[in-house]
Amino acid sequence: MPTTRIDWPDLPAPARALVEEHIGRITAFRTAGAGLNSEVAAVLDTVNGRVFLKGVPLARKTLAACQRREAAVNPFVLAVTPALLWSGEAEGWNLLAFEYVDSRHADYRPGSTDLDGIVEVLNRLHKIAAPDLPEIRRAEQRWSSWDTGDYAELFVGDRLLHTDFAGHNVLIGTDDHAAWMVDWAWATTGAGFIDPACLIIRLIDAGHSAKGAETWARRCDAWAAAEPRAVDAFAEACVRMWNEIAKNGPAVWTRSMARSAHKWAAYRRGMR
Repeated sequence: MPTTRIDWPDLPAPARALVEEHIGRITAFRTAGAGLNSEVAAVLDTVNGRVFLKGVPLARKTLAACQRREAAVNPFVLAVTPALLWSGEAEGWNLLAFEYVDSRHADYRPGSTDLDGIVEVLNRLHKIAAPDLPEIRRAEQRWSSWDTGDYAELFVGDRLLHTDFAGHNVLIGTDDHAAWMVDWAWATTGAGFIDPACLIIRLIDAGHSAKGAETWARRCDAWAAAEPRAVDAFAEACVRMWNEIAKNGPAVWTRSMARSAHKWAAYRRGMR
């Protein structure tokens, strides 16, 4: 469920002091509106430049673990994501400070000029082998709960996957229009086709037909090596996953994602 966003001054004073000790005195702040999980998400102007700060309470153990995963992965994904400048914990908070990128959120709608850049950043990511880190989960484990056909072994691979292509997790640079992938909370090791597959559902949700969404996926290098039965199995697992998410957190967007997953799976069934 979405968290309640708080402003920079609402952090405990010792936590703010620790942040300033490492990134510089804060001269101005702006609380970000997008995103679901971080209680603190703010653009901070400092005497040393601008940074993006995100934070969650340590009491929210799952979210704190996600942020630790994001911090652990960051050095390996600098080709596609802003650099982590500092991370720390204080006064019951896990905090991450990132290099600021002047950008906007990606537009996934049909006809968007952002789509080429999104494919390009996925192709850059596909070149990155997953590091051997205990924080990173494996795809065959993550989706095994929703794979009733015992096909989870088809999701095995050595690529580093992002897996969460919500529009606010892909940024488009204001000046160069380059795409950047942020929020690595669900970083996973697995077969390369899984990231384009996750993108397909987001594209359908943004108004693409299932066929049209797959056309964009086919432009991703990772898609070429995908076995059709692996893609079919993943589509069916996504239906069950999004059904469960929508049932447990019945928001408008979760129900819409469940419908989009159904559309993709139905399209895959029609191809057999």
